[in-house]
Amino acid sequence: MEVFLNADAWIALLTLTFLEIVLGIDNIIFISIVTGKLPEENRKKATRIGLFLAMFMRIGLLMGISYLIAMKQTLFGVNWSWFSAEFTGQALILFAGGLFLIYKSTKEISEKVDHHGAEEKTLKTAAKKSFSNVIVQILLIDLIFSVDSILTAVGMTNGVQGALTIMITAVVISVLIMMLFAVPVGNFVNANPSIQILGLSFLILIGFMLITESMHLSEATLLGEHIGAIPKGYLYFAIAFSVAVEFINMKVRK
Repeated sequence: MEVFLNADAWIALLTLTFLEIVLGIDNIIFISIVTGKLPEENRKKATRIGLFLAMFMRIGLLMGISYLIAMKQTLFGVNWSWFSAEFTGQALILFAGGLFLIYKSTKEISEKVDHHGAEEKTLKTAAKKSFSNVIVQILLIDLIFSVDSILTAVGMTNGVQGALTIMITAVVISVLIMMLFAVPVGNFVNANPSIQILGLSFLILIGFMLITESMHLSEATLLGEHIGAIPKGYLYFAIAFSVAVEFINMKVRK
């Protein structure tokens, strides 16, 4: 595993694992609601089986997205007076992913502020008693949340050596943590909702970084100026600093 001989790989792994866990909080909450319809002795089993199967589904999606990201041939170009670029398949995926992350994160923050609990109530109404149906619902829920997770992983590791290995490792670690500590982690974030808002705010930054990265790969120019990529070190520092400040605030509040 010579990939992890690089300090940048460890920083990316730790940061991505943290974000994967934060992004998985909604997943944990929804799963707890779905499994709540089962007999108590089957709830933990259903949660673990569902998350275990979802882990392999997420790894498969990661491999597929990584294959698409490798498309570096120019598909089309634009040459306007104020903007020009040569778009590749890789750049288009990163651009679309960045827009999606910004939109989804902004929407999630708005819903958590203005309509807290609406999603949980909707899912609770749809929950079924059958064990197999619960497993299917867990997989469907994870599929929905995998979009954010995978785009975050791509944005955090794009250009880092051994990116796919880092992403898969982060997914495995985060899912194992969720399997072991689903209830405590969910309770912790529910008691400290600012952590979840912080994680969604990071997604906005990552979405913006994906967009600038796509423009950089397309050799885009805006008003005569070349659009460069944002160094990932800036993002790592911003996340680490924000998390440190938030934990200090939590300690002060207590």
